[in-house]
Amino acid sequence: MGATGRGAAGRRFAPGDVVVRREVLRGEIWFAVPTICVEDSPGLLALYLPPGAEFGFPERGSFPCGRHPWQTAGRRRWHGHGKLMLHRPGEAHSIDVFWTGPEREFAGWYFNLQDPVRRTPIGVDTLDHELDLWWAADADRYVFKDVEMFAQRLVEGRYPGRAEAIRAEGDRIAALLDAGRRWWDPAWARWCPDPDWPVPRLPEGWDSVPC
Repeated sequence: MGATGRGAAGRRFAPGDVVVRREVLRGEIWFAVPTICVEDSPGLLALYLPPGAEFGFPERGSFPCGRHPWQTAGRRRWHGHGKLMLHRPGEAHSIDVFWTGPEREFAGWYFNLQDPVRRTPIGVDTLDHELDLWWAADADRYVFKDVEMFAQRLVEGRYPGRAEAIRAEGDRIAALLDAGRRWWDPAWARWCPDPDWPVPRLPEGWDSVPC
């Protein structure tokens, strides 16, 4: 299972392909992680981030907002059960599915605000917006997360001129949830990864592919 050219413009990834998810901050690659394609259809890109997937932090760059927080914290790999990330074309968020415990029980839906994904020859580029919503499996309602952290990131200049648009996306998601709208398939909560999938690795040159 290796990175292919299926993700270039006009082409798609196949199930099992390695898809490099990169974060691009103010024109520079800031972070990368290899994921596995679960589905790539006209209406949905589903990516799986398995436990043990290595993080990539570029060596060169100006990094006007500093290094990625996971790099400064010494985090090098993804831990836990892994997570599934559901993307619809053009939307400024993903719906991430989490599991917990020894029986891999469904933990909840995580609405991750981010740039709409942009395809590259090796995967997709985006940028996490810090502000999120979390709806635990045993909760009656969602909660906003990392509101104070989002405000701090604005002070740091991470999202110049975009604060209102990011907040508006969070409010839009909240309004849909309050109205009882569900724009994803709840069956993803029961999804399991292929046990034969190996832990993906970042391909050589992942940090030199143009954004």
